Amino acid sequence: KSVTFTGNRYPVSGKKLTKFIPFVEEALGVEFDIKPKVQELEKKYIEQYNTNNDFIDELKSLFEEDRFTFTDNERLLHSHGQHSTDEVYKVLYNKLKNFTDLVFYVEDEEEAIQLIDLAKKHNVCLIPYGGGTNVTNALRVPEEEKRMIVSVDTRRMNKIESIDKKNLMASVQAGITGKKLEEGLNKAGFTAGHEPDSYEFSTVGGWISTNAAGMKKHKYGNIEDIVQNITMITPSGVINQIKPLTRASIGIKTQNILFGSEGNLGLITKATLKIHPLPKKSAYESIIFHDWEKGVSFMQDLFQSNMVPASARLADNLQIRFGSALKEEKEGFSGTLDKLQKYFIFNIKGFDPEKFTAATFKVEGSDLEVKHQLENLKSLAKKHKGFIAGESTGKSGYLATMVIAYIRELIFTQNILGETMETSVPWSNINQVKSEAYKLLIKLHKNYNLPGKPFFTSRISKIYHTGVCMYNTIAMCFDGVENPEDVFTEI
Repeated sequence: KSVTFTGNRYPVSGKKLTKFIPFVEEALGVEFDIKPKVQELEKKYIEQYNTNNDFIDELKSLFEEDRFTFTDNERLLHSHGQHSTDEVYKVLYNKLKNFTDLVFYVEDEEEAIQLIDLAKKHNVCLIPYGGGTNVTNALRVPEEEKRMIVSVDTRRMNKIESIDKKNLMASVQAGITGKKLEEGLNKAGFTAGHEPDSYEFSTVGGWISTNAAGMKKHKYGNIEDIVQNITMITPSGVINQIKPLTRASIGIKTQNILFGSEGNLGLITKATLKIHPLPKKSAYESIIFHDWEKGVSFMQDLFQSNMVPASARLADNLQIRFGSALKEEKEGFSGTLDKLQKYFIFNIKGFDPEKFTAATFKVEGSDLEVKHQLENLKSLAKKHKGFIAGESTGKSGYLATMVIAYIRELIFTQNILGETMETSVPWSNINQVKSEAYKLLIKLHKNYNLPGKPFFTSRISKIYHTGVCMYNTIAMCFDGVENPEDVFTEI
């Protein structure tokens, strides 16, 4: 009952994780079978495509054959995002209800204009597609839609067009992924600093259309702070500023209504982003607190200190234990040191293993910035009776978010369904929201007569002047339940 991540993409890859399955069994009160309890469909369900013949005939006359496909696999891939139960579970174990009919791979702005004009002429529905990572059902095909549906895949528009080193801006195509964007900018000595959990796969256009936040927002801002200009092709023309503006007080800034539009207004083809010189130094840190309330007080004081690290997150006790379950059991001298540190924390410093919480940080900037921020963390930790736990805990906490989607697909095999929910919460309501949500989940778990016990864990992933982003994870076992994904969605 040990788990190993294959490949070498993540720091956890190749390590033998012996604590993960025992953690799941304890947290959910169910037994984890080595064989899958539910069988993934060998052939995934997809319906026959709907065609608008006039549209198809003209499309074929205008574009090369490699620009579009009717193949089932590509249509299925482009008919959903990454919502656990409404989308991914249905694809793997049941069936989606609605599908895109054709996938079009747009390669430049001129093609985007041609395609949109063609769709308008023949009354065809277009759905923009970036990395397909959204969890808001933005890619689900509307049930009431009777027209032919075309998924417009933007990922061939993946270039950095220009880097303005003097004015610190980069013009990029909307289909570039976060990973490719950062690789290109890093080579030139810069970074955009936007790093959502999905940054390997998600695209700049997707970030804008879903109004995305990133793990390092405290230093670089969220996407609306980073983007200086957007080019969007609509059925009525092109929305674009002539040039990015440093700032202007000359009326409505049209681009502000494009953030979070989720493809409803048009197709984003290009964006101008703020960029920053690569930080000279970066460091990780972590602090342990006696309980959740002390951790929350620390986070509010941290924000008010005006020295918030690039990433600052607070995890509750269950989330810390979840993170620890994704660590390899250390042997030899390292293992001995690990045991000594635990003994010191729990037996000498008096932290309760069932109540303690932890904050993790990534600090970036000049030598002086990093030095001052680390000193500030230590000073505030002392005020809130926290214990500095070191770089390795901070680093593992920061990187663990990259592998959550893979864990989800492992626990699916055990009829365990889970999802994350982000909630904006004022500082004054944090403890109440956490407490009431958990109480309600216990009640619903009992009402639906589900096996084992519900899993509920929270972390504060970002802090703001008036409140926080609280990131909650819930999971439950659905052994013996018909259509478990629908019951989970109801809950």
